[in-house]
Amino acid sequence: MKVQAERELEARIKHGYADVNGVLLHYVEGGEGPLVLLLHGFPDFWYTWRNQIPALIDAGYRVVAPDLRGYNESSKPSGISSYRIEELCADVDGLIEHFGEEKILLAGHDWGGNVSWFFAMRYPHRVRRLAVLNMPHPQRMLEGMRTLRQLRKSWYIFFFQLPNLPEWMMRAGGFSMLRGLLRSEPNEPFTEEELQHYVKAFEGPRTIESAIHYYRAIMRYPSELKKSDMQIVMAPVLVLFGDRDPHLSKELARPSAELVPNVEVHHYPQAAHWVQHDEAEEVSRRLTDFFGKAAEDSYAPGTGEPLLHNQL
Repeated sequence: MKVQAERELEARIKHGYADVNGVLLHYVEGGEGPLVLLLHGFPDFWYTWRNQIPALIDAGYRVVAPDLRGYNESSKPSGISSYRIEELCADVDGLIEHFGEEKILLAGHDWGGNVSWFFAMRYPHRVRRLAVLNMPHPQRMLEGMRTLRQLRKSWYIFFFQLPNLPEWMMRAGGFSMLRGLLRSEPNEPFTEEELQHYVKAFEGPRTIESAIHYYRAIMRYPSELKKSDMQIVMAPVLVLFGDRDPHLSKELARPSAELVPNVEVHHYPQAAHWVQHDEAEEVSRRLTDFFGKAAEDSYAPGTGEPLLHNQL
């Protein structure tokens, strides 16, 4: 059944490349209508959205799911500084330009969610609506990292600061660590066929190193995380969170009302980190419903900022 679904997906999308911000980003694209940009996390690539892409196409959207820089078929620039938040956000801005759009509907999971939060703060004029899956707002994450509970869950962030050893361990045993992460999903563990897609995506030169550089950059350049730099996200926001996430505490899911005044949050008690996999149909429904309300959004005259009549 899943093999047939993937064949049908490939028939509905096309692969392409965008030359933006000094890197070449691979992406898949399908459908027509308002642009929905889907950003994946770690350790992942565009394929993480395989269940949501057809649903969004059917709902009347032009869907683009890129491989972020360093992943799968996208460029893998050298150096930790190449993976700073400012570069990742500039990539997203370049993608929007590439597709000839002014404002988009944006969704991100894990690291893609982190980039999405920062992008909505730094490029507010670009975001109509924002959906974030299993990634707390940066301010909430900073608060969580001051607790023993979240520090224990985030042990791997500190492990990834070591040179060479994390890369070696990720590749060891035929990517057994990667396989173990994906097999830990409780509702529906990834099939062997799905795991093979992931192994293939991470076999390329410098892919593992580049993916880990995201974590090294966030620690090497802490100035990007200063609370004083956190801007209000005025766009309507949807947060979807799998409560059995072994890496992130569910208590961090809801962002501060001061920084995100227009938000709705939905928890999934039986889902873990890959909520878009564990609750595939539900996540697809939530995204299509949430993005479908964009046409109803009102904006303050002369400001381009959404009014908060949708606040929950």
